[in-house]
Amino acid sequence: MKVRILGCSGGIGGRHLRTTSILVDNDVLIDCGTGVADLSIADLAQVDHVFLTHTHMDHIACLPLMLDTVGDMRNRPLVVHAIPAVEEILRAHIFNWAVWPDFSEIPSAEKPWLKFESLSVGQIVELQGRRIVPLPASHTVPAVAYQLDSGRASLVFSGDTGPCRELWMAVNAIENLRTLIIETAFSNRERKLAEASRHLCPSMLVEELRFLQSRPELYITHLKPGQIELTMQEIEDSIGEFKPRMLQNNQVFEL
Repeated sequence: MKVRILGCSGGIGGRHLRTTSILVDNDVLIDCGTGVADLSIADLAQVDHVFLTHTHMDHIACLPLMLDTVGDMRNRPLVVHAIPAVEEILRAHIFNWAVWPDFSEIPSAEKPWLKFESLSVGQIVELQGRRIVPLPASHTVPAVAYQLDSGRASLVFSGDTGPCRELWMAVNAIENLRTLIIETAFSNRERKLAEASRHLCPSMLVEELRFLQSRPELYITHLKPGQIELTMQEIEDSIGEFKPRMLQNNQVFEL
């Protein structure tokens, strides 16, 4: 399993800042933020599955545009996997004909460009030997994390989450965990904002990692532009023993 980071920033503002999106092999996306826009049309047309963590714009921005761009190039619907609450929000507020067409009805209800598949936390979705499992997360909207399991090794992506004891219980049960990608959106000076928005800051990350029972590779994602260096320095000062690294666009993990 090849996992390529298309976007991992908490905002935009330059060539290197793309919001959350992860490409698994050539046919699966985890989230669909602005990083997806860097894919070619041919690459976009190869994506058969999108797994969403939640519905905030930085995680779904390119989904409507991707459907509009390559829907007519495909011979089957793009399958969007999401918990029911996420599907409900997308149908009500995005694919509602007011903001964007409802591609689950285009070009016809019998042969649409978009199909939803409901997920539940802990449910295993197997795609050609790859296992993708939604895990608990705690955010301001319904949200999940994901485990990507090749059979040889697993990667966990936290999505957007604040403190979540249930996430760590699920992570600790993964025997082949190799890589943990966890968000830390704000620096410590904005801890109150992190708490209100159910994100993490370095001091909160320290508190969460006390529940982690293994030492996987640790990567930090969703850093806010303008606070990247400060936040990473605070993380290094707090949990240097974990050897944390900042996630980078176009970084590739082989599982």
